[in-house]
Amino acid sequence: MKIDIHNHILPKEWPDLKQRYGYQGWVQLHHNCKGEAIMMKDDKVFRVIQDTCWDPEVRIRDMDRTGVTVQALSTVPVMFSYWAKAQDTLDLCHILNDDLAATVQKHPKRFVGFGSLPMQAPDLAVQEMHRCVKELGFPGVQIGSHINDWDLNAPELYPFYAVSS
Repeated sequence: MKIDIHNHILPKEWPDLKQRYGYQGWVQLHHNCKGEAIMMKDDKVFRVIQDTCWDPEVRIRDMDRTGVTVQALSTVPVMFSYWAKAQDTLDLCHILNDDLAATVQKHPKRFVGFGSLPMQAPDLAVQEMHRCVKELGFPGVQIGSHINDWDLNAPELYPFYAVSS
């Protein structure tokens, strides 16, 4: 068995976040041709991605070609959105985590999901972590290496760590 533990996934589509939340800074996905999309942050190209990033069937074909049995999936780190209003990031986490859960539920022998959390608000992060584990069935979550100005040893994060350990 070959397990690939570091892979990123996005929904194929999501709402216009600038319109949804009322301010800029959000990443949007623009499908520009078959098998490719552009991640745009405001009006600037952030990254061009391939369909393996949103299409589980294409991803599984690629896994079979390379001999990978299982992949651990998590969102693309730019989507963490720790800079944004916490409630908006929580809403985005729901969008990302629900899509990830649907992918894992459709292919439970091929994928394991790790949820995203609004870490800039540790109380909301705890709430979403519980949802990820208890409702969505994820074995864990992914967090960034820093949350805005906080390093991972910031006292503001201690309540989250106390609950998650």
